[in-house]
Amino acid sequence: MSIVELVIQWFSQATTWSGPESIPIRLAEHLLYSFLALAVAAVIAIPLGLYFGHLRKGEIFVLTTANSIRALPTLGLLTLVVIASGIGILPPLIALVVLAVPPMLVNAFEGVRAVDHTIVDAAKGVGMTSRSILWKVELPVALPLVLLGIRLAAIQVVSAATIAAYVGLGGLGRFIFDGMGRRDFGQVAGGSIIIAIVAIGIEVVFIALAALVTSPGITQRRVLGNLAFSNS
Repeated sequence: MSIVELVIQWFSQATTWSGPESIPIRLAEHLLYSFLALAVAAVIAIPLGLYFGHLRKGEIFVLTTANSIRALPTLGLLTLVVIASGIGILPPLIALVVLAVPPMLVNAFEGVRAVDHTIVDAAKGVGMTSRSILWKVELPVALPLVLLGIRLAAIQVVSAATIAAYVGLGGLGRFIFDGMGRRDFGQVAGGSIIIAIVAIGIEVVFIALAALVTSPGITQRRVLGNLAFSNS
């Protein structure tokens, strides 16, 4: 049997779609792990990025921290956390949070730092406080880059959340690890396909969200800026 036939056979089985080890259950577990990791990472990374970007300081700290975290192997980190804390949801959650922090931190920092100084000076001129400038002026302008950082983190986390199965938890990674253990290559390939589809779906959702919440004025300004650059 070819791999395509094995995948079709696996998808056509009733147990693939119903029961405790079915696609809906594993998908719900996978999204839960991913959402928890993204939420924790966002609480840590985005405020830090906005703060340092607003001050126009801390570039070395932000970039060094992000690059250092990126250098950590996710599976190696997971193994170390398992050794330190034991089996459970905490080890994969920590590994996924670490994976999600760099793109959120860097994009929040660069998005706010790149806001035109003339806009900030105008806000100061009308008497706005530093906090008001950040939340009412800089953040709306930086929002596309902030959302891009969240989107990149979400794609990475959804793709990497398969490691939860490595320490005995659920999620779509169970199809890959269990399939390899049983030499069920249709299940392995099928699980991989589902994970890829979910990652693509997450990207589409965030692209639509960015288009929905970004101010038309900011979008128009970016388009005009690109046109000016292309004509220079």
